Amino acid sequence: MTSSGTAPGDLMLPAIIEPSPEFPQAEASVAGSNGTESPEAEALVGDSQGAESPETVSKGTESAEATIPGGSPEAATPGGKAPGAATPGGESPGGESPGDETPGAGPADEPDDTVIFAAPIQPPGPPPWALAARRPAKPPPWARVLATTLRLWAQRRLRRRSKPERASKRWIAVLVLVVAVVVGAGAVTVALTLTAAPAGHGRAGTGALDTVATVRDQAAGWVASQVAADAIVACDPAMCSVLQNKGIPASLLLVLPSGKADPLGSDVVMATAAVRTQFGSRLAGVYAPVVLASFGQGSAQIVVRAVAPDGAPAYLAQLRSDWHARAVAGRQLLHNSRLHASAAARGQLAAGEVDSRLLTTLATMAALYPINVAGFSGSGAHASAGIPLRSAEISGATGVAGTRSAASLSSLKDFLLAQRAPYLPAEMDIVRLATGQAVLRVLFTAPSPLGLLGSNS
Repeated sequence: MTSSGTAPGDLMLPAIIEPSPEFPQAEASVAGSNGTESPEAEALVGDSQGAESPETVSKGTESAEATIPGGSPEAATPGGKAPGAATPGGESPGGESPGDETPGAGPADEPDDTVIFAAPIQPPGPPPWALAARRPAKPPPWARVLATTLRLWAQRRLRRRSKPERASKRWIAVLVLVVAVVVGAGAVTVALTLTAAPAGHGRAGTGALDTVATVRDQAAGWVASQVAADAIVACDPAMCSVLQNKGIPASLLLVLPSGKADPLGSDVVMATAAVRTQFGSRLAGVYAPVVLASFGQGSAQIVVRAVAPDGAPAYLAQLRSDWHARAVAGRQLLHNSRLHASAAARGQLAAGEVDSRLLTTLATMAALYPINVAGFSGSGAHASAGIPLRSAEISGATGVAGTRSAASLSSLKDFLLAQRAPYLPAEMDIVRLATGQAVLRVLFTAPSPLGLLGSNS
């Protein structure tokens, strides 16, 4: 609407919204502005929900195109005239000027001062490739976060003290430098620790554990093959587990919990580091005075000891008496013409180092078959003095008067299999020596019984 003193072309235009450079919008068009209109305004005329204002229709002067919404720019104008009908001077093609129009004319003769705004254009959404390209920002490193936190804290603290600005900046720089040095030193320390651990302490610890496991396996294997099948073995829980894995029944294992038991009632005790710590000097001085075999060194060492049922002093006295009886019986065998022994075997017989069960067996066999003794063995590594040798390598002898041929190894084995405990060997195998000679290897179990030969043998 216009005031009474305002010309139709001097309308107050609404504020124009600046179009976005990325998404341009159509500008609002104003009808009746000095009789001239832009093509953009002409294009938007009639695009108003398909309806027309009564003031836009003349009394018969509009063309058929003016009634079609969304028509071409030449279809209609807000004043009801085609764009070509307006001249720069505001005159119509018929020679009429705006001054010729009378105030009493009909509505169609009045100028149209209606402001028509362009429909807003919705900006298109981002393309799919732009959404796919979005990625979350990478978080800053912890060192930067820590430095920023300390810097902000220092700034707040220094502001409270109202010190000069230069002093505050100096303190902030010093704190940031200290934090950087601390963080850098920590990173270097962690890197060096991770790098050195596999090559240093890690390998040493792994090697120690491997050594302990190896020693336990060796000791358990020796007990499973050398100790009597019905012997009771005292051990700590870890050692008992290994022994059970070697085939020893749990019913023959006497577990030694810390501080609640002793090895009395067993035949053999596995003196691991835990057992040695538990019993101290009483282990050898009271419960198990002699060593049957030893494996490993230091804290990984495992000593297999024979348990003294009547105490250490009584056991040692019986051992000395048995040792003496074995020496006497061995010397007697050396005078038997049906028994031939190597030089090493003769020395072992004379020294009383041979087990009393072997001595009795050899004497009985020599009465039936001439035999040859290649050697004795069977004591464990690092065994105590007086512990007898429990294994012998024998074969049939030749050249003995009254015999046609040497006894076969199978005949000797059959004879031994017919024996009863304690004279039944635990193992009998035909083996071949380094010289190529085939022999029968006989093995008795540990610990050797004491007193089989008697004190006066």
